[in-house]
Amino acid sequence: MLFACLKTVSTVVKSLFAIFAGLVLFCSSALAQAEAPDVMVKRVTEDVLSIVRQDKDIQSGNTKKVLELVEAKVLPNFNFQRMTALAMGRDWKKASAEQKKQLVDEFKTLLVRTYSNALTGYKNQTVRYKPFKMQDGADDVVVKTEVVQSGSKPIQLDYSLEKRSDGWKVYDVIVAGVSLVTNYRDTFNQEVRTNGVDGLIQMLASKNKQLESAKK
Repeated sequence: MLFACLKTVSTVVKSLFAIFAGLVLFCSSALAQAEAPDVMVKRVTEDVLSIVRQDKDIQSGNTKKVLELVEAKVLPNFNFQRMTALAMGRDWKKASAEQKKQLVDEFKTLLVRTYSNALTGYKNQTVRYKPFKMQDGADDVVVKTEVVQSGSKPIQLDYSLEKRSDGWKVYDVIVAGVSLVTNYRDTFNQEVRTNGVDGLIQMLASKNKQLESAKK
């Protein structure tokens, strides 16, 4: 069930502030293409964390400000179509163009609403950036980091990025070895087998409505 999947992911959500803190809207596509992916991740992570440290409203759980921050700084730097395709696996090919659009929209909304409280869960954690090597001409890389917090073991947090015409985009985040995108696959596949692609769209839409209502 989707609810069980979300429950599993929620155990690490407070340490996932770097998912949203790690990416920000670039001033220009030229800068995005010229900047190495590891440099980008480090620069924007520190930039966004600086905002969070100074914004008491975000720290206290102001949903409106959190969503505004996510929409302005994060969404432009994720490839949600690829994320949705990865989450669906082979079933992605079963969807029509219109269904794919609906799936991407609903999955994006689910991810944003599920993890928007990650920024409010910031408790003076720090991010450690691991050494990064990239082959010349590479267009698919992994940037490895760790979330360090007092009294707990560091949590491995890795970003999978691909190079596109408009710069590097994140298409998956791996937490402690677990892909947050493919973690949904079994649930999605089961729903498609049972109720078809439209059933999956409806399930995602229903979950999003529940999450929206819970925030009111």
